[in-house]
Amino acid sequence: MDFEITNDKRNELLSRREVQFTLKYDGATPSRMQIIGKLCALLNIKEDQITLDSLSSSFGKTEINGAARIYESKEIRNKTERPHLAARGMPKPKEEGAA
Repeated sequence: MDFEITNDKRNELLSRREVQFTLKYDGATPSRMQIIGKLCALLNIKEDQITLDSLSSSFGKTEINGAARIYESKEIRNKTERPHLAARGMPKPKEEGAA
């Protein structure tokens, strides 16, 4: 996977960075968790500080254009983001006792 950050803007009012990127990949389309993991490693942040806003791809291309919001802390993210957006792309907790 090759990441290219196309736009990186600071939003002081909401204490976050708004990043737009282009991702080129080979093979199967990467999952949200893979994209979050790679983006966190690239920008040296924790996974609970980022929210993927949008991902778009075109048929037949191995390229994704996306946007992400990176917060200074988990608490600021939870205050600002809607709960369903903050939970999207995060691993689901495993149920205990499930076979």
